Amino acid sequence: MARVKSGVTTRQRKKKTFRIAKGYYYSKRSRWRQVVQQVERSLRFAYVGRKDRKGDFRALWIQRINAAARLNNLSYSRFIHGLKKAGIILDRKMLADLAVVDPKAFQQLAEASKACLPSRPAGLPAGEQRAIA
Repeated sequence: MARVKSGVTTRQRKKKTFRIAKGYYYSKRSRWRQVVQQVERSLRFAYVGRKDRKGDFRALWIQRINAAARLNNLSYSRFIHGLKKAGIILDRKMLADLAVVDPKAFQQLAEASKACLPSRPAGLPAGEQRAIA
């Protein structure tokens, strides 16, 4: 069986890895062993970061919705609960966009949400619960 030479393949693989390591500090961009370790580590963090970003955006949307809901005298949880009872199906990304871009439309949603919520028992301020005896 003939000997297989792999110079071209090895060089292409190394060039690809060195290209990813462009801009790294010190020997992490120029020495093969350090480059391989750092690129693997960086790609792991990039993967995790892509997952984290989704949660970060959701948190931002919730903050924006909460701020806009409070301008309409609703808490975030009561606003979302009212929307679900009203049968209005909008995800948090769209609600946050409406809150920023079109406050009047958001106000209409808040009114629809309020209409479907039960009124609070008389004499209880917001957040206070009656003790069950």
